[in-house]
Amino acid sequence: MARKVVRPLHSKSDYEDALSEIEQYFDSEPRPGTPEADRFDLLAMVIEDYERRRWPIEVPDATEAIRHAMAMQGRTQSDLGRLLGSRQRASEILSGKRGLTMRMAWKLHREWGIPAEILIRPAASEGVAAE
Repeated sequence: MARKVVRPLHSKSDYEDALSEIEQYFDSEPRPGTPEADRFDLLAMVIEDYERRRWPIEVPDATEAIRHAMAMQGRTQSDLGRLLGSRQRASEILSGKRGLTMRMAWKLHREWGIPAEILIRPAASEGVAAE
């Protein structure tokens, strides 16, 4: 029996069909370099593409990323103040009254592991649409 050609997913039905087909590979992983492995890879790509288009994930702004890092790492506003030079500066950044300098962004990236791309991205309020 010939299989359908793997193609881009355009509907919920297409998506569900692709999910049903790819599930069979979870119990019996195809051997790399085989036509089955190629089919698995193609299914995974079209499923990922459909999910990215259907349910996009918003990239957080710098303040949200800092707050998230603080929560995940058990850090406080005082910790942020020590890193950035003053508690007042930390308060202004968290309230949105002050933006990050490149030096601050670098410290947050290096010390707390926050992705630099998020820290240096212009805020949407500056007229630059989020990508």
